[in-house]
Amino acid sequence: MDMSRVADQGLVLLGCGKMGSAMLAGWLEHGLPAASVWVIDPYPSDWLKAQGVNINAPLPESPAVVLIAVKPQMMGEALPGIKALGGGDTLFVSVAAGTSIATFEKVLGENTPIVRAMPNTPAAIRKGITALIGNSHATEADMAQAEGLLAAVGQTVRLDSEAQMDAVTGVSGSGPAYVFHLIETLAAAGEAQGLPADLSIQLAKATVAGAGALAEAAEEDPAQLRINVTSPNGTTQAALEVLMDPETGFPALLNRAVAAATNRSKELSRE
Repeated sequence: MDMSRVADQGLVLLGCGKMGSAMLAGWLEHGLPAASVWVIDPYPSDWLKAQGVNINAPLPESPAVVLIAVKPQMMGEALPGIKALGGGDTLFVSVAAGTSIATFEKVLGENTPIVRAMPNTPAAIRKGITALIGNSHATEADMAQAEGLLAAVGQTVRLDSEAQMDAVTGVSGSGPAYVFHLIETLAAAGEAQGLPADLSIQLAKATVAGAGALAEAAEEDPAQLRINVTSPNGTTQAALEVLMDPETGFPALLNRAVAAATNRSKELSRE
């Protein structure tokens, strides 16, 4: 990742909670000088204080990037502090859920290059995936810069339109919670069949993590991988007949779950 322009002009990080800290750690490991980073956070953590970055200090006049990582409910309070940086060459990147590009354009000016991004919580261990979409003033170079910054915490994908962001929220944004619940319930089911709790949770965690890694590494699609491990009339088939039931199994449940998350994302963006 090319950090030279960011190192020269500076990067402003607005909010440094879990996601902001994960990104900052990735940037510093990729060679971004701590002195080139300005963090605005009312409650800086001990970890942040130890990184050598500028904390709540006067900002550079024209930083290369401002990355907005505050919670949506704090947006109204936080944005005025960076309003003066809008309208120029500074690229604004937002990882705040539910806040539209139009909302930022109202505050920062329509001529400001803005990229909206949706990362997810595995970013904390550099295994996240982030979807990005830019406004009409975000150039190819701006998109590449945003991708480079967010690649520090995992994969990146570009969207065709901002309207897709709600569905992305439903799949990958909220998706880790679905997987955590799968681990939780798989372990509970193992206990119900007589396994000790600690053994059952260890089996469930390792199984989900291993299957996910295999799905990502394999050339076959997940459906083929499922077929590969399903012997006719075997134990896996017996379980899948329950899980794949069109009315009560995974297909119906996940369709409803992702739809519910997508619709709630749409509601939040209007609030």
